[in-house]
Amino acid sequence: MSNLYNELTCLLEAASADVLELQRLHRRQPSSVTEDLVPGQRMIKTLLIGILCGAAALTIGILIGHFGITKSGSSAPPWLQDVAKDVDESLIETFLSEVNTLRIEENLRELTRVPHMATTAGDERTVQLMLKRWQDPETGLDRAWREEYLVYLSFPDPKKPNKVTVVGPSGDVLHAIREKEKPYTAEQEDPEVVQPYAAYSPAGHAKGKLVYANQGTPSDYERLNQTVDLAGTIAITRYGGAGRGAKAVNAAPYGVAGVLVYTDPRDINDGVTSDAGETYPHSWYLPPSGVERGSFNGQFGDLLTPYLAAKEDTYRIPAENVTGIPPIPIQPIGYEDAYVLICALDGDAAPQNWQGGFNCTYNLGPGFKPTSAFSASDVQMDIFNYEEKRNSSNVMGVIRGSVEPDRYVIYGNHRDSWVHGAIDPSSGTSVMLELSRVLGRLVKQGKWRPRRSIIFSSWGAEEFGLIGSAEYTEQYFTKLSERTVAYINVDIAVFGGATLSAAGMPSVQNVIFTAAKQVNRHKAPHAAAAEPLTFGLFAPQVAAPGRVSTSVYENWLRFSNRTSPALGLIPRLGHITGAGSDYAAFVHYLGITAMDFSHAYDRTKSSARTYPAYHTAYDTFDYASRFIDPGFLSHQAVARTAGNVLIRVADSLLLPLNCSDYAETLEQYLTTAESLYQEQLSAQKIPMEPLKRAVANFRSAASHLDRVIGASDLKNETPLKVRRINDQLMLLDRAFLNPLAFPEKYAYRHVIWASSSAGQPTFPGLADAYAQAESSGQSRDWERVHYQLSVLTQSIDGAAQTLVDVI
Repeated sequence: MSNLYNELTCLLEAASADVLELQRLHRRQPSSVTEDLVPGQRMIKTLLIGILCGAAALTIGILIGHFGITKSGSSAPPWLQDVAKDVDESLIETFLSEVNTLRIEENLRELTRVPHMATTAGDERTVQLMLKRWQDPETGLDRAWREEYLVYLSFPDPKKPNKVTVVGPSGDVLHAIREKEKPYTAEQEDPEVVQPYAAYSPAGHAKGKLVYANQGTPSDYERLNQTVDLAGTIAITRYGGAGRGAKAVNAAPYGVAGVLVYTDPRDINDGVTSDAGETYPHSWYLPPSGVERGSFNGQFGDLLTPYLAAKEDTYRIPAENVTGIPPIPIQPIGYEDAYVLICALDGDAAPQNWQGGFNCTYNLGPGFKPTSAFSASDVQMDIFNYEEKRNSSNVMGVIRGSVEPDRYVIYGNHRDSWVHGAIDPSSGTSVMLELSRVLGRLVKQGKWRPRRSIIFSSWGAEEFGLIGSAEYTEQYFTKLSERTVAYINVDIAVFGGATLSAAGMPSVQNVIFTAAKQVNRHKAPHAAAAEPLTFGLFAPQVAAPGRVSTSVYENWLRFSNRTSPALGLIPRLGHITGAGSDYAAFVHYLGITAMDFSHAYDRTKSSARTYPAYHTAYDTFDYASRFIDPGFLSHQAVARTAGNVLIRVADSLLLPLNCSDYAETLEQYLTTAESLYQEQLSAQKIPMEPLKRAVANFRSAASHLDRVIGASDLKNETPLKVRRINDQLMLLDRAFLNPLAFPEKYAYRHVIWASSSAGQPTFPGLADAYAQAESSGQSRDWERVHYQLSVLTQSIDGAAQTLVDVI
């Protein structure tokens, strides 16, 4: 290098000397001589000077260029390559290969050793387990910690168990409802198994004639009240149709004194009722004494601190001002006791669609048949529940992003259960622990770091009303609103072995399909037909010699599909329209794109509304490993699919979200709304044309953004352009938020995905308002319809505006 430098220096010096000599000679010539030079000689002189000057400039440029270039030979800044980096497909293949069924199985075994209801010693044990795993020096995350909230919970009194009895005219007890479920394994005998109860049911004593109120919906009570005086009665209802607490809320206006609720074998057991070789421990079906526990609170989040994080010093409303909880006592019971009560009821036969799975006619009451052992008897409820503020923990962990650490992809599941909770929620937690282990190990080994930050969340107190996740969104409302790309929820990861079941905003459809196509699902090629009461109906065949595989996508397509106008036959992605799990606060309160994953049973072979051991003392490791997912292949499939999506959302240069798929859903909703409502709206002089234009505008804007993305070479675009497009994709669902759209629904602000009681696959606010107006015929209710139509129209128009380039 020094020789090159010396040569170039000599060349520069020689050229400079020649130029100087030429100038000196020129100055010495007399003016007459100069004037006598012919024009050609002047041109030669000028050319020579130009050549010499050019040589000097070239030499200087070479020197500057050489010493200005870095040793790597590139003038690009070192961060540019990272900024332009896209998702690494080989990394995804590595991830898929390392997700281990045996580790998932061991996770589940460890998580379900003891009952772990929120804030109990068992819950604290799982907190420590999560922290230990996420702080592991070889497979842990960058950082893990706990977030504490002081929350308002409801418990039964262990010293005064809740009692339900049949009391004769003289006060003698003729029948007592079983207080604890029948033990079949050691798990049911654990002293920490909580008595079945209705969380947030008020304490109290109620006594009256028994009536049968079907599912306890408003229409059920209205119909029953036409033939029976409900004042002072005890209503027995079955799960389904209405929310748990709503069965009591709906009953109170009719003067009902108390409510019982049970799981009917027709709704959960395909009619099976005997534990003599039919139900668990012989199959997945619910034993007769099984009782579904649950929160009977109609809202999500801490009840005393609405819209505020429940910290110790937070303002709390008085307990008597709490809304959304049962106003009268309510208690869940097993179907063995419900059978005794219902089959002894007097009165008219209930409507045919109210009949259930017992081998008797369901009568309405009131009271018992004169020929029964309970003649002239009442049902008495003695409920001793109490409320208490307790500390509950979220466990959080993070992998810091390398390029956009201020963009979050959150993956979560709750940790608490009603009893052992093998399926709900520990199947999801066992998957999350394995997924985070594989990714954490890659980070610790220096093989990978995501573009965006990944936050893992183990929520506390979900079973009492999604409390941990709701309080987190309230505490970090601004930061999460500004920075969160997506929320991925895996709660009940597996409740059957037939097929993937996924739900989410339409914009995530494509990335879920991409991931599902990449994950293989193994099965035996010539599996024998399963016996009707064995796990074969509901769990995959364990891989055998000569096995074949199909993708999760292909299998999903076979079990659940729809026809898309743009894509043809595709798997059916569900919608997130209610508050069934921890995605609720992210979707409805923050407007964050979300998705939920699980693995389901074949609904053509069972009519069960969910897996039969749901929220009972039978949801144990034994139940999960024998009847839900032997071999844990379905757990592995969910871990691989959800993890694949997580990596793609966290690592892709362009966020894998598709606005045109969203447009298709809005168009489908509009078509349904037109067919159901347009005629009557026209009669009320309420125009639908603005809504039609808004949906068309959204389609146009989505197509425009698709064209911009398609015409861009994003790896060679400025980082600001990529960030701008990603922000348009990330913030789309925020544009559908309206804080005044649903004043009667706590924390519901998303005008497309809010819950609805109308039961129509269309815009929820419009559907509910229309149903109310059609029922009442009142002008004020039709005005509410017009209001909801305007809210909806302007929200969709506003969302469309976020997809265009500039104002």
